[in-house]
Order: sequence, then C-alpha cells, then structure tokens
Amino acid sequence: MVIFTKKNISILFAAVLLLIGFCAVLLLVAHNTVGDMIYDYKAMDEIPSKSAAIVFGASINPNTRLPSDILRDRIVTAVDLYNNGKVDKIIMSGDNRVTHYNEPQVMQRYAMLLSVPEEDIVLDYAGRRTYDTCYRAKEIFQLNDVILVTQEYHLYRALYTCNAIGLDSIGVSASRQEYVDQFYYDLREIPATLLAMWQVHISHPEPILGEKEEVFEN
Repeated sequence: MVIFTKKNISILFAAVLLLIGFCAVLLLVAHNTVGDMIYDYKAMDEIPSKSAAIVFGASINPNTRLPSDILRDRIVTAVDLYNNGKVDKIIMSGDNRVTHYNEPQVMQRYAMLLSVPEEDIVLDYAGRRTYDTCYRAKEIFQLNDVILVTQEYHLYRALYTCNAIGLDSIGVSASRQEYVDQFYYDLREIPATLLAMWQVHISHPEPILGEKEEVFEN
C-alpha cells in the first residue's frame, strides 16, 4: 500500500518537474539543431538545389481519393521546387499498408495533374513513419542530399531525423494556409519528436526494407 505523505508528494512533484525540464531541453536542442535548415516556399531564390525532394505522406479522403489540404500543399510545394529547377526528382513517401489506402499513388496522380512527368516521380510505399521515410531514402533509394517537404510544425522532427540518420537534408515549409486541428498537430509533435530522438540515438528500429531502388544511376 502506497502512503502519500507530504514528503512523497514533494519528491514525486520534483521528479515530474525534472522530467518535464529534461524533455524541454531535448526539444530545444532538436529545434535549434535544424532551425537554420528551414526555408520558406515563397523565397524560392534562396533555396539551395538538391538532387531530390521528399514529400511526406498525410491523410487522403477515402471517398474522393484526393489528398487532404495538408498533403495537397506538400505536393504543390514539391512541384514548385521541381519547376524551379531545385530538384530533379520527387519522392512520394507514404502509407500503403492496406490495398485500399495508397498515399503515394494519390500523391503521384496529383503531381502528374500539375504536369510533373511520371518518370521524375518515385514512389515509396513503406513511408509509414517519418523515421521510415528518412531511413529508406538513404538505404533503399540511395539518396545523399534532399529537400524535405512538409509543414513547418513537422519539419523540425523530419530534419532532425533525416540528418541524424546521415541524409544531408534541408527543409522547405509547405505551410500555405491555416489548418484545421493545428493545435493538435503542434501538441502531437512534442512526444513525436522525443520518440524520434530515441529512435535515431538509442533504439535504431529497422523499417520495411527490400531491394535497393537507386533513383539516380551511377
């Protein structure tokens, strides 16, 4: 039986504060590490060129099979980078763990509607997590330098993860509007970023791999 004395409560409270402080420091480190790597999509001339853009998947409408607002803005931003000669290829990385839900295919179709040639779009069907996308970009698609395309709230985690894995990355924010549930997305990034730091530095999980699919021939 646990007896909650004033001393026990004080110790517990101090431990909680210490844990919160430690997590806050980790988040600050993650943000400060990659803050200078983030570019605005509107300042296209300032964005360095890289070999490919990686578009992180997001939800699609199950009825219309169209990208959500968040995903559409990511695709449009990547297409802008492609059209301005900042990248030669676009990697569409998303979830396709079930046959009736195929984020990469929807992303490809939308980019092709925006006149990107099919041969310059590469599909990554196993990008279930940010960590998986970064890992597979390096190990499966043999990429060395990329531009990550996602909303700013997600870019910090994506950049930290990809660079920690060894993928030379910068990011372009696809935040082109105000999004519904933005507060939820911001809040979710706190545990997600801490988990990402655990994955790249401690647990090193291995995602779904497979045969290498080099995007650029040597």
